[in-house]
Amino acid sequence: MRFSTCRGVLAGLLAAAATLPAAAQSASSKTDSVTIRRLYDEALLRGQSYENLRTLTGTIGGRLSGSPQAEKAVQWGKEVMEKMGLDRVYLQEVMVPHWERGAKEKAKAKPAKGKSIDFNVCALGGSVGTNGKLKAQVVEVRTWEELAALPDDKVRGKLVFYNRPMNPTYIETGHAYGEAGDQRRKGAIEAAKRGAVGALVRSLSLAHDDFPHTGTMSYDDKVTKVPAAALSTNGADQLSAMLKENPSLTFELEMNCRQLPEVKSYNVVGEIKGSKYPNEIIAVGGHLDSWDLGQGAHDDGTGCVQSMEVLRLLKATGQRPERTIRAVLFMNEENGNRGGTKYAELAKAAGEKHLAAMESDGGGFTPRGFSVEGSPAMVQRLQQWQPMFRPYGSGEITAGHGGTDIGPLKDQAQVLIGYDCDSQRYFDIHHTAADTFDKVNRRELELGNASMAALVYLLSKYGL
Repeated sequence: MRFSTCRGVLAGLLAAAATLPAAAQSASSKTDSVTIRRLYDEALLRGQSYENLRTLTGTIGGRLSGSPQAEKAVQWGKEVMEKMGLDRVYLQEVMVPHWERGAKEKAKAKPAKGKSIDFNVCALGGSVGTNGKLKAQVVEVRTWEELAALPDDKVRGKLVFYNRPMNPTYIETGHAYGEAGDQRRKGAIEAAKRGAVGALVRSLSLAHDDFPHTGTMSYDDKVTKVPAAALSTNGADQLSAMLKENPSLTFELEMNCRQLPEVKSYNVVGEIKGSKYPNEIIAVGGHLDSWDLGQGAHDDGTGCVQSMEVLRLLKATGQRPERTIRAVLFMNEENGNRGGTKYAELAKAAGEKHLAAMESDGGGFTPRGFSVEGSPAMVQRLQQWQPMFRPYGSGEITAGHGGTDIGPLKDQAQVLIGYDCDSQRYFDIHHTAADTFDKVNRRELELGNASMAALVYLLSKYGL
Protein backbone atom coordinates (compact mmCIF):
# COMPACT_ATOMS: atom_id res chain seq x y z
CA MET A 1 0.00 0.00 0.00
CA ARG A 2 1.34 3.44 -0.88
CA PHE A 3 2.35 5.75 1.98
CA SER A 4 -0.22 8.37 1.00
CA THR A 5 -2.92 5.72 1.06
CA CYS A 6 -1.80 4.51 4.49
CA ARG A 7 -2.03 8.03 5.77
CA GLY A 8 -5.49 8.40 4.32
CA VAL A 9 -6.67 5.21 5.97
CA LEU A 10 -5.11 6.21 9.27
CA ALA A 11 -6.70 9.65 9.10
CA GLY A 12 -10.04 7.98 8.54
CA LEU A 13 -9.55 5.74 11.53
CA LEU A 14 -8.63 8.65 13.75
CA ALA A 15 -11.64 10.60 12.52
CA ALA A 16 -13.84 7.60 13.25
CA ALA A 17 -12.30 7.32 16.71
CA ALA A 18 -13.37 10.88 17.41
CA THR A 19 -17.01 9.81 16.90
CA LEU A 20 -16.77 6.80 19.19
CA PRO A 21 -18.83 6.76 22.36
CA ALA A 22 -17.23 8.60 25.28
CA ALA A 23 -16.63 5.29 27.05
CA ALA A 24 -14.50 4.00 24.14
CA GLN A 25 -12.48 7.20 23.99
CA SER A 26 -11.99 7.08 27.74
CA ALA A 27 -10.72 3.50 27.55
CA SER A 28 -8.18 4.43 24.87
CA SER A 29 -7.01 7.42 26.88
CA LYS A 30 -6.68 5.28 29.99
CA THR A 31 -4.57 2.72 28.12
CA ASP A 32 -2.24 5.44 26.89
CA SER A 33 -1.99 6.95 30.36
CA VAL A 34 -1.05 3.57 31.83
CA THR A 35 1.58 3.01 29.14
CA ILE A 36 3.10 6.45 29.67
CA ARG A 37 3.18 5.85 33.42
CA ARG A 38 5.09 2.62 32.78
CA LEU A 39 7.61 4.49 30.64
CA TYR A 40 8.19 6.97 33.45
CA ASP A 41 8.47 4.23 36.06
CA GLU A 42 11.04 2.37 33.98
CA ALA A 43 13.06 5.55 33.44
CA LEU A 44 13.00 6.55 37.10
CA LEU A 45 13.58 3.09 38.57
CA ARG A 46 15.92 1.46 36.05
CA GLY A 47 17.13 4.22 33.75
CA GLN A 48 20.50 3.70 32.08
CA SER A 49 21.11 7.09 30.47
CA TYR A 50 22.91 8.61 33.44
CA GLU A 51 25.51 5.85 33.62
CA ASN A 52 25.88 5.92 29.84
CA LEU A 53 26.57 9.63 30.11
CA ARG A 54 29.08 9.04 32.88
CA THR A 55 31.04 6.74 30.55
CA LEU A 56 30.79 9.04 27.54
CA THR A 57 31.97 12.11 29.43
CA GLY A 58 34.40 10.48 31.84
CA THR A 59 36.09 7.93 29.58
CA ILE A 60 36.02 9.89 26.32
CA GLY A 61 35.43 13.52 27.29
CA GLY A 62 35.16 16.38 24.81
CA ARG A 63 34.50 15.17 21.26
CA LEU A 64 35.46 17.81 18.71
CA SER A 65 34.71 16.74 15.14
CA GLY A 66 37.68 15.03 13.53
CA SER A 67 39.38 14.29 16.84
CA PRO A 68 40.39 10.85 18.19
CA GLN A 69 37.82 11.38 20.95
CA ALA A 70 35.05 11.81 18.39
CA GLU A 71 36.07 8.52 16.77
CA LYS A 72 36.00 6.79 20.16
CA ALA A 73 32.53 8.21 20.75
CA VAL A 74 31.30 6.72 17.47
CA GLN A 75 32.45 3.27 18.52
CA TRP A 76 31.01 3.76 22.00
CA GLY A 77 27.58 4.71 20.63
CA LYS A 78 27.57 1.76 18.27
CA GLU A 79 28.48 -0.69 21.06
CA VAL A 80 25.85 0.68 23.46
CA MET A 81 23.06 0.29 20.92
CA GLU A 82 24.25 -3.13 19.81
CA LYS A 83 23.99 -4.32 23.41
CA MET A 84 20.39 -3.08 23.50
CA GLY A 85 19.37 -5.77 21.03
CA LEU A 86 17.87 -3.43 18.45
CA ASP A 87 16.74 -4.65 15.05
CA ARG A 88 19.54 -2.79 13.33
CA VAL A 89 22.60 -0.69 14.28
CA TYR A 90 24.79 0.90 11.63
CA LEU A 91 27.09 3.79 10.76
CA GLN A 92 26.65 6.51 8.15
CA GLU A 93 29.93 7.83 6.74
CA VAL A 94 30.34 11.61 6.69
CA MET A 95 33.34 13.89 6.08
CA VAL A 96 33.80 16.48 8.82
CA PRO A 97 36.01 19.53 9.50
CA HIS A 98 39.09 18.99 11.67
CA TRP A 99 40.06 22.05 13.70
CA GLU A 100 42.50 21.85 16.60
CA ARG A 101 42.80 24.33 19.47
CA GLY A 102 46.43 23.56 20.25
CA ALA A 103 48.14 24.82 23.42
CA LYS A 104 46.05 26.83 25.87
CA GLU A 105 45.43 30.39 24.82
CA LYS A 106 47.06 33.31 26.64
CA ALA A 107 46.00 36.92 26.89
CA LYS A 108 46.92 39.98 28.90
CA ALA A 109 46.25 43.70 28.89
CA LYS A 110 49.12 46.14 29.35
CA PRO A 111 48.20 49.60 30.62
CA ALA A 112 50.61 52.44 30.00
CA LYS A 113 51.46 52.30 33.69
CA GLY A 114 51.24 49.47 36.19
CA LYS A 115 51.34 45.70 35.89
CA SER A 116 49.89 43.58 33.12
CA ILE A 117 46.56 41.85 33.84
CA ASP A 118 45.87 38.33 32.59
CA PHE A 119 42.54 37.50 30.92
CA ASN A 120 40.68 34.22 30.48
CA VAL A 121 40.14 33.72 26.76
CA CYS A 122 39.56 30.88 24.32
CA ALA A 123 39.76 30.68 20.56
CA LEU A 124 36.48 30.59 18.72
CA GLY A 125 35.96 27.37 16.79
CA GLY A 126 37.50 27.56 13.34
CA SER A 127 39.69 30.57 14.10
CA VAL A 128 43.18 30.93 12.70
CA GLY A 129 46.03 31.20 15.18
CA THR A 130 48.00 34.32 16.03
CA ASN A 131 51.35 32.97 14.76
CA GLY A 132 53.06 33.93 17.97
CA LYS A 133 52.01 36.86 20.12
CA LEU A 134 49.61 39.37 18.63
CA LYS A 135 49.86 42.81 20.25
CA ALA A 136 47.47 45.62 19.41
CA GLN A 137 45.31 48.36 20.84
CA VAL A 138 41.62 47.70 21.33
CA VAL A 139 38.50 49.44 20.10
CA GLU A 140 35.23 48.54 21.85
CA VAL A 141 31.84 48.41 20.10
CA ARG A 142 28.41 47.11 21.08
CA THR A 143 26.60 47.31 17.77
CA TRP A 144 27.39 47.01 14.07
CA GLU A 145 26.32 50.62 13.71
CA GLU A 146 29.01 51.68 16.18
CA LEU A 147 31.64 49.81 14.19
CA ALA A 148 30.47 51.31 10.91
CA ALA A 149 30.56 54.83 12.35
CA LEU A 150 34.22 54.61 13.40
CA PRO A 151 36.78 56.24 11.10
CA ASP A 152 39.15 53.79 9.43
CA ASP A 153 42.15 54.98 11.42
CA LYS A 154 40.32 54.10 14.65
CA VAL A 155 39.97 50.45 13.58
CA ARG A 156 42.94 49.69 11.31
CA GLY A 157 45.62 47.62 13.05
CA LYS A 158 43.55 47.14 16.20
CA LEU A 159 41.54 44.42 17.88
CA VAL A 160 37.78 44.98 17.63
CA PHE A 161 36.17 44.15 20.98
CA TYR A 162 32.49 43.20 20.59
CA ASN A 163 30.87 43.75 23.98
CA ARG A 164 27.11 43.41 23.51
CA PRO A 165 25.66 41.24 26.34
CA MET A 166 22.85 38.75 25.92
CA ASN A 167 19.56 40.46 26.74
CA PRO A 168 18.65 39.44 30.32
CA THR A 169 15.02 40.53 29.95
CA TYR A 170 14.17 37.67 27.61
CA ILE A 171 12.56 34.79 29.48
CA GLU A 172 13.57 32.37 26.72
CA THR A 173 17.36 32.35 26.96
CA GLY A 174 17.73 30.79 23.52
CA HIS A 175 16.24 33.97 22.07
CA ALA A 176 18.89 36.07 23.82
CA TYR A 177 21.63 33.70 22.68
CA GLY A 178 20.54 33.80 19.07
CA GLU A 179 20.26 37.58 19.04
CA ALA A 180 23.72 38.20 20.52
CA GLY A 181 25.39 35.42 18.54
CA ASP A 182 25.93 37.47 15.40
CA GLN A 183 29.00 39.02 17.09
CA ARG A 184 30.62 35.61 17.38
CA ARG A 185 29.53 34.34 13.99
CA LYS A 186 30.68 37.24 11.81
CA GLY A 187 32.74 39.42 14.14
CA ALA A 188 36.07 38.44 12.60
CA ILE A 189 34.81 39.15 9.07
CA GLU A 190 33.48 42.61 9.87
CA ALA A 191 36.62 43.50 11.85
CA ALA A 192 38.90 42.41 9.02
CA LYS A 193 36.91 44.40 6.48
CA ARG A 194 37.89 47.52 8.39
CA GLY A 195 41.56 46.56 8.61
CA ALA A 196 41.53 45.20 12.16
CA VAL A 197 44.05 42.49 13.08
CA GLY A 198 41.67 40.42 15.20
CA ALA A 199 38.41 40.17 17.12
CA LEU A 200 37.56 39.78 20.80
CA VAL A 201 33.99 38.71 21.59
CA ARG A 202 32.11 38.81 24.87
CA SER A 203 31.09 35.26 25.81
CA LEU A 204 27.48 34.37 25.07
CA SER A 205 26.24 33.87 28.62
CA LEU A 206 23.98 35.58 31.13
CA ALA A 207 26.25 34.42 33.96
CA HIS A 208 29.02 36.62 35.34
CA ASP A 209 32.04 34.37 35.70
CA ASP A 210 35.51 33.62 34.42
CA PHE A 211 34.63 30.90 31.88
CA PRO A 212 35.17 31.91 28.25
CA HIS A 213 32.66 30.36 25.85
CA THR A 214 33.82 28.99 22.52
CA GLY A 215 31.54 28.32 19.55
CA THR A 216 31.67 28.37 15.80
CA MET A 217 32.61 31.46 13.82
CA SER A 218 32.95 32.09 10.10
CA TYR A 219 35.26 33.56 7.51
CA ASP A 220 34.76 35.02 4.06
CA ASP A 221 37.28 33.87 1.46
CA LYS A 222 37.29 37.38 0.04
CA VAL A 223 38.32 38.90 3.39
CA THR A 224 41.58 38.45 5.33
CA LYS A 225 41.25 35.80 8.04
CA VAL A 226 42.06 37.29 11.43
CA PRO A 227 42.12 35.53 14.85
CA ALA A 228 38.95 35.57 16.94
CA ALA A 229 38.77 34.87 20.67
CA ALA A 230 36.09 34.91 23.36
CA LEU A 231 36.52 36.75 26.65
CA SER A 232 34.75 35.57 29.78
CA THR A 233 31.92 37.87 30.85
CA ASN A 234 33.92 39.05 33.87
CA GLY A 235 36.88 39.63 31.59
CA ALA A 236 34.77 41.60 29.13
CA ASP A 237 33.49 43.86 31.91
CA GLN A 238 37.02 44.34 33.22
CA LEU A 239 38.46 45.16 29.79
CA SER A 240 35.66 47.62 29.15
CA ALA A 241 36.37 49.40 32.43
CA MET A 242 40.11 49.49 31.69
CA LEU A 243 39.52 50.99 28.26
CA LYS A 244 37.51 53.81 29.78
CA GLU A 245 40.48 54.70 31.95
CA ASN A 246 43.13 54.02 29.33
CA PRO A 247 41.88 53.84 25.72
CA SER A 248 45.41 53.30 24.42
CA LEU A 249 46.19 50.14 26.41
CA THR A 250 47.74 47.23 24.55
CA PHE A 251 46.20 43.77 24.48
CA GLU A 252 48.39 40.73 23.90
CA LEU A 253 46.86 37.53 22.51
CA GLU A 254 48.44 34.16 21.78
CA MET A 255 46.50 31.31 20.13
CA ASN A 256 47.87 28.13 18.57
CA CYS A 257 44.79 26.82 16.78
CA ARG A 258 44.84 25.49 13.22
CA GLN A 259 42.57 24.03 10.55
CA LEU A 260 43.55 20.58 9.24
CA PRO A 261 42.21 18.53 6.28
CA GLU A 262 38.75 17.00 6.62
CA VAL A 263 38.40 13.64 8.34
CA LYS A 264 36.10 10.68 7.77
CA SER A 265 33.61 10.22 10.61
CA TYR A 266 30.14 8.75 11.13
CA ASN A 267 26.59 9.18 12.33
CA VAL A 268 25.55 6.28 14.56
CA VAL A 269 22.07 4.89 13.92
CA GLY A 270 20.01 2.29 15.77
CA GLU A 271 16.41 1.32 15.08
CA ILE A 272 13.42 -0.75 16.06
CA LYS A 273 11.45 -1.79 12.99
CA GLY A 274 7.77 -0.84 12.95
CA SER A 275 5.31 -3.69 13.39
CA LYS A 276 2.61 -2.25 11.11
CA TYR A 277 4.11 0.64 9.17
CA PRO A 278 7.85 -0.09 8.95
CA ASN A 279 8.31 2.40 6.12
CA GLU A 280 7.15 5.31 8.31
CA ILE A 281 10.09 6.52 10.40
CA ILE A 282 10.21 8.48 13.64
CA ALA A 283 13.77 9.68 14.24
CA VAL A 284 15.00 10.90 17.62
CA GLY A 285 18.53 12.17 18.09
CA GLY A 286 21.24 14.37 19.54
CA HIS A 287 24.71 15.31 18.36
CA LEU A 288 27.66 13.17 19.37
CA ASP A 289 30.32 15.81 18.78
CA SER A 290 31.03 18.57 21.29
CA TRP A 291 33.47 21.37 21.86
CA ASP A 292 36.76 20.46 23.46
CA LEU A 293 36.91 22.69 26.55
CA GLY A 294 34.74 20.51 28.80
CA GLN A 295 33.20 17.04 28.62
CA GLY A 296 30.27 17.87 26.36
CA ALA A 297 27.80 16.74 29.03
CA HIS A 298 24.75 18.96 28.53
CA ASP A 299 25.84 19.86 24.98
CA ASP A 300 25.04 17.32 23.79
CA GLY A 301 25.90 14.16 25.66
CA THR A 302 22.50 14.29 27.33
CA GLY A 303 20.72 14.44 23.98
CA CYS A 304 22.58 11.36 22.78
CA VAL A 305 21.91 9.21 25.85
CA GLN A 306 18.29 10.36 25.94
CA SER A 307 17.74 9.35 22.33
CA MET A 308 19.18 5.89 22.90
CA GLU A 309 17.19 5.57 26.11
CA VAL A 310 13.94 6.21 24.21
CA LEU A 311 14.49 2.94 22.34
CA ARG A 312 15.47 1.07 25.50
CA LEU A 313 12.39 2.31 27.37
CA LEU A 314 10.08 1.14 24.61
CA LYS A 315 11.69 -2.30 24.58
CA ALA A 316 11.83 -2.59 28.38
CA THR A 317 8.12 -1.83 28.74
CA GLY A 318 7.16 -4.37 26.10
CA GLN A 319 6.07 -1.90 23.45
CA ARG A 320 6.04 -2.97 19.81
CA PRO A 321 6.06 0.35 17.95
CA GLU A 322 3.81 0.38 14.92
CA ARG A 323 6.24 2.66 13.09
CA THR A 324 10.01 2.38 12.83
CA ILE A 325 11.77 4.22 15.66
CA ARG A 326 15.29 5.34 14.90
CA ALA A 327 17.87 6.83 17.28
CA VAL A 328 20.51 8.93 15.54
CA LEU A 329 23.74 10.20 17.08
CA PHE A 330 24.67 12.96 14.67
CA MET A 331 28.27 14.00 14.04
CA ASN A 332 29.46 17.59 13.56
CA GLU A 333 26.55 19.74 14.68
CA GLU A 334 28.84 22.24 16.38
CA ASN A 335 30.95 23.37 13.43
CA GLY A 336 29.25 22.42 10.21
CA ASN A 337 26.15 20.23 10.67
CA ARG A 338 27.63 17.73 8.24
CA GLY A 339 26.00 14.78 10.02
CA GLY A 340 22.50 16.21 9.89
CA THR A 341 22.93 17.14 6.25
CA LYS A 342 24.28 13.70 5.33
CA TYR A 343 21.46 11.92 7.17
CA ALA A 344 18.85 13.90 5.22
CA GLU A 345 20.67 13.29 1.93
CA LEU A 346 20.80 9.54 2.50
CA ALA A 347 17.16 9.44 3.61
CA LYS A 348 16.06 11.25 0.46
CA ALA A 349 18.20 9.06 -1.80
CA ALA A 350 16.69 5.94 -0.21
CA GLY A 351 13.14 7.28 -0.58
CA GLU A 352 12.54 7.07 3.16
CA LYS A 353 9.37 8.53 4.66
CA HIS A 354 9.91 10.38 7.93
CA LEU A 355 6.73 10.87 9.88
CA ALA A 356 8.56 12.98 12.46
CA ALA A 357 12.03 13.86 13.70
CA MET A 358 12.77 14.86 17.30
CA GLU A 359 15.95 16.39 18.67
CA SER A 360 17.30 16.94 22.18
CA ASP A 361 19.96 19.66 22.16
CA GLY A 362 19.07 22.02 24.98
CA GLY A 363 20.66 20.16 27.86
CA GLY A 364 19.39 17.53 30.26
CA PHE A 365 17.48 19.86 32.54
CA THR A 366 13.92 19.57 33.88
CA PRO A 367 11.50 18.86 31.00
CA ARG A 368 8.95 21.47 30.04
CA GLY A 369 7.49 20.06 26.83
CA PHE A 370 8.20 20.28 23.11
CA SER A 371 8.60 22.92 20.40
CA VAL A 372 7.00 22.00 17.10
CA GLU A 373 8.22 23.11 13.70
CA GLY A 374 5.42 22.45 11.24
CA SER A 375 2.10 23.70 9.97
CA PRO A 376 -0.41 25.22 12.44
CA ALA A 377 -2.55 22.11 11.97
CA MET A 378 0.39 19.91 12.92
CA VAL A 379 1.06 21.96 16.05
CA GLN A 380 -2.58 21.64 17.04
CA ARG A 381 -2.46 17.90 16.38
CA LEU A 382 0.33 17.43 18.90
CA GLN A 383 -1.26 19.83 21.36
CA GLN A 384 -4.19 17.40 21.70
CA TRP A 385 -1.82 15.20 23.71
CA GLN A 386 -0.89 17.89 26.22
CA PRO A 387 -3.13 16.46 28.96
CA MET A 388 -1.09 13.24 28.82
CA PHE A 389 2.07 15.13 29.76
CA ARG A 390 0.76 17.62 32.32
CA PRO A 391 1.01 15.21 35.28
CA TYR A 392 4.74 15.06 34.59
CA GLY A 393 5.36 18.77 34.11
CA SER A 394 6.13 18.51 30.41
CA GLY A 395 2.85 19.55 28.84
CA GLU A 396 3.99 22.74 27.08
CA ILE A 397 3.68 22.01 23.36
CA THR A 398 4.16 25.14 21.28
CA ALA A 399 5.25 26.23 17.83
CA GLY A 400 9.01 26.69 17.65
CA HIS A 401 12.39 25.46 16.43
CA GLY A 402 12.93 21.72 15.96
CA GLY A 403 16.72 21.51 15.99
CA THR A 404 19.86 22.02 13.93
CA ASP A 405 20.61 18.35 13.26
CA ILE A 406 17.09 17.58 12.05
CA GLY A 407 16.72 20.87 10.18
CA PRO A 408 17.79 19.39 6.83
CA LEU A 409 14.81 17.01 7.10
CA LYS A 410 12.36 19.92 7.00
CA ASP A 411 11.11 19.11 3.50
CA GLN A 412 11.03 15.35 4.15
CA ALA A 413 9.44 14.98 7.58
CA GLN A 414 5.88 15.96 8.36
CA VAL A 415 7.00 17.65 11.55
CA LEU A 416 10.21 18.53 13.40
CA ILE A 417 10.10 18.45 17.19
CA GLY A 418 12.52 19.94 19.69
CA TYR A 419 12.63 18.51 23.22
CA ASP A 420 12.20 21.54 25.47
CA CYS A 421 13.60 21.70 28.98
CA ASP A 422 14.33 24.46 31.50
CA SER A 423 16.83 26.71 29.72
CA GLN A 424 17.76 29.12 32.50
CA ARG A 425 21.09 27.44 33.39
CA TYR A 426 22.05 26.10 29.98
CA PHE A 427 24.02 29.07 28.70
CA ASP A 428 25.94 29.35 31.97
CA ILE A 429 27.94 26.27 30.94
CA HIS A 430 27.30 26.01 27.19
CA HIS A 431 30.56 25.66 25.17
CA THR A 432 32.77 26.01 28.27
CA ALA A 433 35.09 24.00 30.48
CA ALA A 434 32.20 23.87 32.97
CA ASP A 435 30.09 21.56 30.78
CA THR A 436 30.90 18.47 32.81
CA PHE A 437 29.08 15.38 34.04
CA ASP A 438 28.66 16.70 37.58
CA LYS A 439 26.37 19.46 36.24
CA VAL A 440 23.77 16.89 35.13
CA ASN A 441 21.03 15.88 37.56
CA ARG A 442 20.06 12.24 37.23
CA ARG A 443 16.37 12.70 37.94
CA GLU A 444 15.99 15.64 35.56
CA LEU A 445 17.68 13.60 32.84
CA GLU A 446 15.46 10.57 33.38
CA LEU A 447 12.27 12.64 33.41
CA GLY A 448 13.33 13.99 30.03
CA ASN A 449 13.96 10.46 28.73
CA ALA A 450 10.44 9.43 29.67
CA SER A 451 8.87 12.57 28.18
CA MET A 452 10.56 11.93 24.85
CA ALA A 453 9.65 8.24 24.90
CA ALA A 454 6.03 9.05 25.69
CA LEU A 455 5.68 11.36 22.69
CA VAL A 456 7.40 8.83 20.43
CA TYR A 457 4.97 6.16 21.70
CA LEU A 458 1.97 8.36 20.83
CA LEU A 459 3.37 9.26 17.41
CA SER A 460 4.03 5.61 16.66
CA LYS A 461 0.56 4.51 17.74
CA TYR A 462 -1.54 7.25 16.16
CA GLY A 463 0.60 8.79 13.45
CA LEU A 464 -0.14 12.32 12.27
